[in-house]
Formats: sequence, structure tokens, C-alpha cells
Amino acid sequence: MVVKKGGITPKVAVSEEQKKSNTTSEYTEFLSVVAKSPALITGYSKLLKAAGYYKGKITDKYTPALQRAFSAAEEARLSISAVRPMGRDEFLQETVSLGGTGTDTGPTTVTSVTKYKPEAAQQLVDSIIRDTLGRKATAAEIKKYSAMLKAVEGKAASTTTYGKGAKQTQTTMAGLNEQQYLVDKISGTDEGKANKVLGFYETFMNALGGGR
Repeated sequence: MVVKKGGITPKVAVSEEQKKSNTTSEYTEFLSVVAKSPALITGYSKLLKAAGYYKGKITDKYTPALQRAFSAAEEARLSISAVRPMGRDEFLQETVSLGGTGTDTGPTTVTSVTKYKPEAAQQLVDSIIRDTLGRKATAAEIKKYSAMLKAVEGKAASTTTYGKGAKQTQTTMAGLNEQQYLVDKISGTDEGKANKVLGFYETFMNALGGGR
């Protein structure tokens, strides 16, 4: 209560909008502090992952995926805090101890696919042909092998599985090596086979001293 001349003026209650504004401001400030600290980012990425909110790999970079995980966890915390107030760390640690959010039914698998832009594919094909055949790639060869490279993108994908729970296990299964795939294809051509035979011959002659 505030006493003023001429009477008593009741203290104005804080509106729900003001409360939400204050909460949002505090939350934004919290995220700003985390975003500036690689150590905090790493710690929270582990905690959020163990709690089932974050699906990516442990990182020290503040990413959009980590931001979404924070937002999902904050929404859940505020929901329960309406009847049972608790801090962010307390909420996440309790969630982990109870086995996660309940929406994470098993390990998370992430598939990584390398896509080559036309310029990168051209450089790769030309480099392999120079190494394998000893000459520059033709336009037809670049078109042919670039198309083959694109066709095996799916087979060349690697998959990484992240285990569930506080103890994270990361398992990566490598896919087809697309560069070796092109080397094998180019080496298998008549020109490639001839170069290989010639290479064996030159090595043999050098060993005998005939290549000098």
C-alpha cells in the first residue's frame, strides 16, 4: 500500500502480460549468456540431449537445433511450474532421471549425404582422371562421371546413431566412398587398364634397370 496525501492509494497489481514479458526477458537473457559460452553450450547440449529435447550431436556452437531444444524444454518447464515451480537445471536433471521426455522412444539416427555442386563434381572427376589416366578429362567424361557421382549420393551417405539416456554413445556407419567408386570405374575402362599395364611394365623395367 502507498500512502498519499488525501488518502491511501492501492498498489497496482502486476498484470499477466507484464509477468509474461518479464519471464520472456529473463529467458532471452539466459539464452544470451549461454550463447556466448562454448562451455555452457556443450553442457546444455548434453543435458538437453539426455532429457530427450535435443537430437543433434554434442556441440559448442549455438545452433538453431539447440535453440529449438531450449524452447521445447522451456515450454514444458513453464507448464509444470504453474503448479510446481522449478528452475531450468532442476527441471532438466529431473527429466533425465525419469528417463527423458517420454517422446524419445529410442536412439536417434542422423543421415549425412554429401552433395557435389557441378563445379565441385567437375573438379573431382578431372582430378581422378588426371591421376588415373594422366590427362585432362574431356567434356563428355565430366558429364558422364558427374552423373554417376550424383547417382550414388544415397549409397555414399553415412549414418550416425546417438544412444538414448545420460550416457551418450555415438556410432557412425560409413557409406560408399564415392571417390574410390569413380577411381574404380575409370580404372576399369580400356584406357585405364592399358595405363595400369603400362605402369606395371615401367615399374618392372625400372626394377631391372632398363628404365634408366
